[in-house]
Amino acid sequence: MSAVSAQSEPDTEADVTALARRALEHWGVRDGEPKLLKYRENAVFRIRLPDGQPAAMRIHRPGYHSDAALSSELQWMGFLQSAGVATPSPVPALNGDLFVPVGTGDSAPRQVDCLSWLEGRAVGARGVPLGYAPEQARQVFTAVGRTIARMHNAAAGWATPPGFARHAWDFDGFFGATPIWGRFETCPFLDDTSRELVFRAHEKAVAALSRHERSARNFGLIHADLVRENVLLDGDAIQIIDFDDCGHGWHVYDLAVALYQNRDEAIYPLIEASLLDGYRQERDLTPEDIASLPLFSALRAFAFLGWVQSRVEGDVNRNGGMRISAIAADVVAAYLRGM
Repeated sequence: MSAVSAQSEPDTEADVTALARRALEHWGVRDGEPKLLKYRENAVFRIRLPDGQPAAMRIHRPGYHSDAALSSELQWMGFLQSAGVATPSPVPALNGDLFVPVGTGDSAPRQVDCLSWLEGRAVGARGVPLGYAPEQARQVFTAVGRTIARMHNAAAGWATPPGFARHAWDFDGFFGATPIWGRFETCPFLDDTSRELVFRAHEKAVAALSRHERSARNFGLIHADLVRENVLLDGDAIQIIDFDDCGHGWHVYDLAVALYQNRDEAIYPLIEASLLDGYRQERDLTPEDIASLPLFSALRAFAFLGWVQSRVEGDVNRNGGMRISAIAADVVAAYLRGM
């Protein structure tokens, strides 16, 4: 998901497919045909490498990441993989670079990279109720919680390389002059009642986040977009994909994001308890951390209100924008009620 400032007139599927075909040669692929899997902010293709192995090729949207930021994302993913967290591994191009600029015709070059293919299946899909029995949900979300904690533990012990650069999901990242996903105030999908509620919640959240602890204990590199589609199941193992929004932030934000889509599930209390239990098996959570979950859920809601307005007629239609905004308003209403 992207900042509003990164948006421009989107390329068509034919445009990005032409780019993908041209990019293949940088990985030594001569006769392959890229298969488009999804085209949201980035275009993601399944390709076949010269050794026959599948890989995911990403054509990045213009303007979201500098070259340094993209290099840093790929470096962190490579480190996590080496630390035992199941993530895709960067596949270097023939020249050894982790990504290459590729353009066609008069178009400006776009960053293109390749990642190793993971065979797991997503924990769930956006807007589709989970189909897990309670015991299965307990096992899945306990494992997800353990994996998130292991990711945080690994990041805490990593000395980032020189030039490492990622954005920050800190106070300015949510409420500064240029929030990462855009300004919630200009979201067009809120009625007057919801807008007034959101502004009241904003005042409460600003005050709470201003005084919230920020230390090496609870703040570091996070994934920042652990939605259902980015958490894969491979047997009993958990795999994490799509680090496009990763950066520096509060650890609890990763937990809040992982829970956000599940709030309307009938077994939500079990899901939350299992996720937190799994996390605590690997990394400490204080009572204050747990008490801050509603705050960080509200921060996710504010981020969505900034994001969704730039995605209509792209990732989501107007009805989808209204639905996402209504969910966000419900989340901040719960925050105001102290839930």
